[in-house]
Amino acid sequence: MPGTRSRRSLLAATATMLLAALTVPAAHASPAHSPTRGGSLVLVGGGLKEDNKAVYREIINRAGGPTARMGVLTAASIPASQDPNADDPARCGNSACNGAYYASLFKQHGAADAQWIPVDLDHIANADSDAVVAQVNSMTGFFFGGGDQYRYITTLLHGDAHTDSKVLAAIRAKLAAGAVVAGSSAGAQIMAGADMVTGGDSYQALRDGGSPGYFDDPTRLGYLPAGGFGFLRSGLLDTHTGAAGREGRALRLAADTGRTRVYGLDENTALVIDNPGTPAETATVKGTRGVTVLDLRQARARTTTAGWSLDGARYTYLTDGDRYLPRTWQALPAPGKHPLAPTGDTPVPANTDAFHSPANTSGRPYSLLGTARSLAASRTQRTATASTFETSPRYTVTLTRTHPATAWAADSSDPTTLTSLALTITPN
Repeated sequence: MPGTRSRRSLLAATATMLLAALTVPAAHASPAHSPTRGGSLVLVGGGLKEDNKAVYREIINRAGGPTARMGVLTAASIPASQDPNADDPARCGNSACNGAYYASLFKQHGAADAQWIPVDLDHIANADSDAVVAQVNSMTGFFFGGGDQYRYITTLLHGDAHTDSKVLAAIRAKLAAGAVVAGSSAGAQIMAGADMVTGGDSYQALRDGGSPGYFDDPTRLGYLPAGGFGFLRSGLLDTHTGAAGREGRALRLAADTGRTRVYGLDENTALVIDNPGTPAETATVKGTRGVTVLDLRQARARTTTAGWSLDGARYTYLTDGDRYLPRTWQALPAPGKHPLAPTGDTPVPANTDAFHSPANTSGRPYSLLGTARSLAASRTQRTATASTFETSPRYTVTLTRTHPATAWAADSSDPTTLTSLALTITPN
């Protein structure tokens, strides 16, 4: 996701000028919004660790295993011209430096070859270079690094035109022909279709709602109606979800835009999408944490003098090996996981920071998940609440266990997978 405020300021000015073009009706959208068929996506919520063999090997195996040739795109990073440490390999953080870093990692994890695709803010013209397209066409898989997803809009989607560059068109064709396309953080977020999130914190999102655009204020909920690459369109995407407490902003964005599903990706964890854009689309979780699926089909949002509220949403949390079928809205816990009968007698602990507020120096990541799991383990409580750290108003999230098989576990009595908890948000 977006980096420093100074970097956001530069991009926000550009985004303001481009917003009118980015809100074109779907009927006039570019080919970037046509359904993707044939290949697969591996979407990581950020924080991908170097030693995450499960995710790296998942990507490499889908790219051909020992013959895999990975193309690495890092245009979401700052270019070398903006990096004061560009000449220091130990401290650099620019696109070329990060491209070399990921290329090296893919080789370490078993890819036959991995190369940086040289497109970034210093080399925008390369996005329409036939030579770079030839490089793309020699690859069997692709990985998009993190940073700021708006830089991918600028470099690969022709900015205000929001049309495929030659490089993006080539990657889209490779995906349709069976290639794997992966990304982490901003590199996963850019795979989204319409209403791609551009920033915002949960409390400010609940209080103020979302607005089309890209804003210098990193707490303000913004989104691009025309979206990103459109590789995944069965739901909204968000990243760093549990670590940054982004469930609140995801719910508000979905409600504001009329969307009925959100995939909230946790760090160092992948959501693997097979057959994206088809009735056979399936999702599988790989990694150390999980993926939140928010279902708003029956949700109702209201705004009164007290503030914004939401009821009728559903909260599901999937972990390693679990599958999800978007067409039928069905969560399938991994083989070996069994329904968990709640046995705990301890009350669900109080939670006064549901969304891990940046203002709370003693706050905990994955806070809302902690409350949900405690509720699922309790045999004495059917509801539990968590409130926001901020007040005026203070928002209360209420979770309700509505089915005896809400919680699933493998080898322990602790719930790992949670299915279809009822969720409401009320101001007070």
